[in-house]
Amino acid sequence: MLTLFFSVLHVVGFISSIDAIMGTRTAQGAIAWALSLNLLPIVAVPAYWVLGRSRFKGYVTLRQSRDKEIQHQEQKLREQLENHRFTQFRIPESARAAESLAGFPYVGENNVELLIDGKATFDSILAGMAEAKSYILIQFYIVHDDQIGRAIQSCLIERAKQGVRIYFLYDELGSHDLTDAYKSELQDAGAEIRPFNTRKGAGNRFQINFRNHRKNVIVDGRVAWVGGHNVGDEYLGRDPKIGHWRDTHVRIEGPAAVGAQLSFVEDWYWATNRHLEVDWTMYAAEGGQANVLVLPSGPADELESAALMYTHAINTASERIWIASPYFVPDEGVIHALQLAALRGVDIRLLIPDKSDNRIVDLAAASYFDDLANVGAKFYRYTDGFLHEKTMIIDDLAACVGTANFDNRSFRLNFEITAVIAEPEFIEQMEKMFEADFEKSRLMRAGEYDDKSFWFRLTVRLSSLTAPIQ
Repeated sequence: MLTLFFSVLHVVGFISSIDAIMGTRTAQGAIAWALSLNLLPIVAVPAYWVLGRSRFKGYVTLRQSRDKEIQHQEQKLREQLENHRFTQFRIPESARAAESLAGFPYVGENNVELLIDGKATFDSILAGMAEAKSYILIQFYIVHDDQIGRAIQSCLIERAKQGVRIYFLYDELGSHDLTDAYKSELQDAGAEIRPFNTRKGAGNRFQINFRNHRKNVIVDGRVAWVGGHNVGDEYLGRDPKIGHWRDTHVRIEGPAAVGAQLSFVEDWYWATNRHLEVDWTMYAAEGGQANVLVLPSGPADELESAALMYTHAINTASERIWIASPYFVPDEGVIHALQLAALRGVDIRLLIPDKSDNRIVDLAAASYFDDLANVGAKFYRYTDGFLHEKTMIIDDLAACVGTANFDNRSFRLNFEITAVIAEPEFIEQMEKMFEADFEKSRLMRAGEYDDKSFWFRLTVRLSSLTAPIQ
């Protein structure tokens, strides 16, 4: 009986290895899975079917199967976007690539507001939702039933009672502890709240490695909020164990809000099999000068959109690349792009937490330090609390605020959304924000890990091996 069990297990391992070879995005990943599935199937088979997939099955197929009316609406949307396409401000090459990845152009006539930390972000979101006339689309990876969670819920219930349609998406893994009472109270008021359903479909049934990591709020198709904050008291610095939570969001008013809306509508269709009736008219913001591209990315994309955007931005930068991320675990291609940029004289600054909330990620990040520091890149470790923002400045031409961390999980496994903003005043504000954060950070010194023990250095190397699923 035991012989039969192991024989079947090896057959399943072999079949799974073929699936891995055909479906894994990188050659290194395919080789690793193929070897482990055939040599150690008792461990590798369950691991592969829970953590091993890098493509999200069914999302694209479902999106493409939508009725012709929806496809016609999207074509009209593209035509409207072209009418708002900006030409006044020089587009960097990295931005042109982002346009191709997003499938939509940069659009002008937007107002943007940089929102630094939780109070500014949630005050802005709550004020915006309170002014909603027709509908609110709200999506977060993590939603807690706590003080700020209740404030969001109360605002949504009040608007729902006034006839505003509420559509609320959350990730069921990120929000695993969201209470039934919280959801029921919203539903009783007429709001619709749904999980994203990352395990929907036969190909995703056992997967727990995919996440909808987007934080995306849209009011009436006119205003959108995108950034790093989830809904929880810790994001307002109320958790005494964490202390100050350093994060960044952006408020976008104008035609670019429709890009954030399209991302939500497609996610809602995946989660519910229902189309949303929303306003696709593009309204120019009064006095709007900002040029914005909203780039959704995720494991359902044909290309690795987030990784390609970052890599191309690094490759085309001529003066500086400043990046802030709580997790720094990229692949070799991104590390090589950063090394080459530093060698050609680009000012590379990487801002990461002094202490992460994930010890394995923290250790893995240490494995990249010498490779980058040796060519002149600078690592800053933020010491005034926990840094969670996901931001970037490319030369003086564009700035990014979004949900994607600088790691393989965000590049390949998570659904993310990033606002790329080409507007001089906003970039200047971002620069001042970075400089203030550098002042509250320590610059890592060359050879900082040289005097660490052998066991620490071994742990760092072992942690780096888990980079593909971090």
